[in-house]
Amino acid sequence: MKRTSAGGFTLLEVMLAIMLLALLLAGSYGSIRTAVHAMHSGENAIDRTNRLRVAQEFIRHQISRIMPLPFARDESTNSNLIFEGRRDFIRFVAPMPGYLSKGGPYVQTLAFKGGRSGRQLMFSDDMLNGFDLEAKSDNEPSLLLDQIDEGRFEFRTLDENGELTDWSDDWEDPGMTPVMVRIVVRMRPEARVEFPVMEIPLMLDAGSARRQQPFQATGVRSPLKPGRSQ
Repeated sequence: MKRTSAGGFTLLEVMLAIMLLALLLAGSYGSIRTAVHAMHSGENAIDRTNRLRVAQEFIRHQISRIMPLPFARDESTNSNLIFEGRRDFIRFVAPMPGYLSKGGPYVQTLAFKGGRSGRQLMFSDDMLNGFDLEAKSDNEPSLLLDQIDEGRFEFRTLDENGELTDWSDDWEDPGMTPVMVRIVVRMRPEARVEFPVMEIPLMLDAGSARRQQPFQATGVRSPLKPGRSQ
């Protein structure tokens, strides 16, 4: 009776099978990695959009509720400072949202400042009661937006005929408020998000009445020195 040799795979066949399995695993890993990267990219895009939306909603809420209350006095012109506005800076009085407020109106500042990765939009606030324009604030500014290439504030009011004026990036009369504020921002390419132009009307008709009353009701201790604009 003949003995038959045991069947099996040769070494070459085993090596080919291992190589084929490795190729299949590499392809699967690449597909999974691509899917994970796409998922993370989508999450980052949603996060960037949400951050921008929250910042815009906060800015719109605060500016629209500007109050015609003085926060300092310019002795050189004997007038109250109610609204300061320049291309890269605005200061005004408005209430804070309830979850951030300790009661009463706040002196609030929005400013474009330089940063490591482009300009930044910063927000700071201090209670109007006891506010000192020349004193250093105890509150650290909050970052609202970064990776900004260029940003500016613009202002609009009514002329003597009751018509809206053209937009200007320099508010010349700090003794009254504008009727509208516009914010124009161009983001840097790496931000991968666009900032729609914001045109914000003030809810109160604060710009129609100039406040020239004595500066004593707000509790501000230190008036502005003559000739100082901010």
